[in-house]
Amino acid sequence: MIRRFGNPPRRDQAYRRRVGAYAILPRGDDVLLTHQSWPWPELQLPGGGIDPGESPLAALHREVLEETGWKIAAPRRVGAFRRFAYMPDYDLWAEKICLIYVARPVRALHEPTEPGHRALWLSAGAAAARLRNGGDRHFAAWWLWRAHRQNSSSTAEMSSARSVWPA
Repeated sequence: MIRRFGNPPRRDQAYRRRVGAYAILPRGDDVLLTHQSWPWPELQLPGGGIDPGESPLAALHREVLEETGWKIAAPRRVGAFRRFAYMPDYDLWAEKICLIYVARPVRALHEPTEPGHRALWLSAGAAAARLRNGGDRHFAAWWLWRAHRQNSSSTAEMSSARSVWPA
């Protein structure tokens, strides 16, 4: 069973499964995120839905480029979660299956082409605390914990990650 974050499904609501690929994009102590301004302002891991006939990796590259303008390399899947949400841009109640990858941001090619999106660099600790959905926060905190455990640095950011790490 894939771990669920957020609200449980409503019994009176039918949901359509929507699989998507999302990326943690670290550079030094920072992480590249996307700020989506509509339908409400929020910080997100870059990524999105996998189109019919598209592979998760192809979708990841496409979505990151659309939402941030950045080319990525060496994606590696690190986990998955699910959440139940209304998607107003599609007028859809969805069971979102979120495949999480860590990848290397290579270079900015252009501004985001996805309307209402902007690329934003934040410290990993700030990202782990400020991402809107619980699954994104969980994996950002996991990455911060793992990276700093390996590098033995930045105890202040480790404290920040622990404060949002779900029990």
